[in-house]
Amino acid sequence: MTRKPHDQFAKQYLEELLAPLGNVETSREISPEIRQVDVWFVPTPSPATAPENLGLLGRMATTACLLEPFRNPPSPAEILDCQSKLNSVRSEMRRKARRERTSFPETDWPHLWILSPSCSTRLLNGFGARLNQSGNWGDGVYFLPEFLKTGLIAINQLPVTEDTLWLRVLGKRGTQKQAIDELVALPQQNPYRQTILQILANWRITINESDNLSEQDRELLMNLSPAYLKWQEETLEQGKRQGIQEGKLEGQRQMAENFLRVRFGELDPELASAIAPMLQLPPQELTRLLFNLEREELLLWFGNLPIQDDTSRQETVERFLRVRFGELDPELASAIAPMLQLSPQELTPLLITLSREQLLERCSLL
Repeated sequence: MTRKPHDQFAKQYLEELLAPLGNVETSREISPEIRQVDVWFVPTPSPATAPENLGLLGRMATTACLLEPFRNPPSPAEILDCQSKLNSVRSEMRRKARRERTSFPETDWPHLWILSPSCSTRLLNGFGARLNQSGNWGDGVYFLPEFLKTGLIAINQLPVTEDTLWLRVLGKRGTQKQAIDELVALPQQNPYRQTILQILANWRITINESDNLSEQDRELLMNLSPAYLKWQEETLEQGKRQGIQEGKLEGQRQMAENFLRVRFGELDPELASAIAPMLQLPPQELTRLLFNLEREELLLWFGNLPIQDDTSRQETVERFLRVRFGELDPELASAIAPMLQLSPQELTPLLITLSREQLLERCSLL
């Protein structure tokens, strides 16, 4: 199940890195038949940051290009599909130049970069892909014949250097783990570090919330854990600092807002209105809820979403208690039946305000 989450992550990741260098468009539709380019990039004459800051990725982004990241090694058919997209984009650009009566020289043709965790010898030989003889690109960067304007990046073959870090994060297994460890160890003042940690943490949350995890998914969770834990640690520390500077409650509010923005991409009015009730919880319990509950679950307890039926109500209460208190021990489990005798309007305030001991005492009286 990792393909779709990986696609979303890779697009967001590349967009964030490349945005200071030019115009980035993800999931760009092309004709004649509707298809999508994962990432379409056009550099600007005066980028906001030096391309050298992104190392090898920055060198790739010195010309207009398509970037097609793969979670698993692409098949020959998938490589051909990517080249078909390149040809369609090039045709669009040529037609535009004709309409505007401008030239479209070969030097302006866009380039295709296919990012693969690995490339088999058969795949490379089948497409005539070769290392650049000038030595300017290094190991792991293969080029198809000149006029095809296509490069294959075998991420697992890239040298383990700072120059290749941002591409190695898109690798698999040991390659990715090494890159994430290096990313976590970067100085906090690195312009990309904090944002990329947030994107990686969000990817881990998305994978962790899915059912029927495969062995590959579990391995990915392990690889992403250092970034997730570092982001969690630094976000909590930021919340503490803001709490000291602005008052404890305001600091907790800021922390909650930051978490919600990272997890769900935005802080819409519904989520924003649920923050005040959340702040009734102790910071440690609130943090667990923010990291683990879905948007609908948060709105259910702290907003205005109704519980639909008795079965879902019991399951929802069990999950809330498990997340809030770290586990659902026998005492808490035995208290659920009395809790369900209460109406949602009566139960919700108890669950989000009372401590574990207070809940057990209250349920013993029902």
